Amino acid sequence: MKNLIHLLKYRRKTVLRHFFADLIFAFIETYHLDLSSFDALVPIPLSPARLRERGFNQSELIGQIISSQTHTPLLLNALQKNRHTQSQTVLGSKERWTNIQGTFKINPNISLLSKNICIVDDLLTTGATADEAARTLKQAGALRVDVLTLAIAV
Repeated sequence: MKNLIHLLKYRRKTVLRHFFADLIFAFIETYHLDLSSFDALVPIPLSPARLRERGFNQSELIGQIISSQTHTPLLLNALQKNRHTQSQTVLGSKERWTNIQGTFKINPNISLLSKNICIVDDLLTTGATADEAARTLKQAGALRVDVLTLAIAV
């Protein structure tokens, strides 16, 4: 799975988004998860510099497929990365938490008040990114924030 995620992110094999979405749907079906309880899906954003470098946001690509098949709105710019951070992949566990602190902001044009939000991400390693994103969404008034991720690194 690690190699496939790297192919998507670093080798621009964006066709893999369909395979990854299928894996997520199999997980949803197996564990009887009800995505209809969410008001919106929110992909983990990339910094503008990383987005320019990569050309796409892998979490957004996966989220687009989930959104289209579940009819759950995808809020593309609700959560924004307000500064470029060092890649989490090169950091240890403690440094990941420090690196990501305060890095997200909410788009003031999108109301999250009393909304149930499902964060979409490709990989959960320490949980630092998901935790910081969830904290930011909750501070903006989100009622509930869950995370749907393609893989968990152990």
